[in-house]
Amino acid sequence: MLNQIVLVGRVKELPAIRESANGNKYANLLLELDRPFKNSNGIYEQDYITIVLWKGIAETVTDICQIDDIIGVKGRIQSYSYEGKD
Repeated sequence: MLNQIVLVGRVKELPAIRESANGNKYANLLLELDRPFKNSNGIYEQDYITIVLWKGIAETVTDICQIDDIIGVKGRIQSYSYEGKD
């Protein structure tokens, strides 16, 4: 099985370095991706994807990237499930 994805889009929020419970550094990056077609109103829509960056990559992106920079991200998709209290 192969789980690999490449996304190219604009940085919409500056990531901030955080530390996980086991001491690994990470950052969340919000990436805006333009859809390649117009909707019924003739407007291009966007998708917003939250990306988790780990360790050295998180530090590098946090230091270098600015809002509206176009970047490419290569990684894998991982989903989570959880149950809410209500």
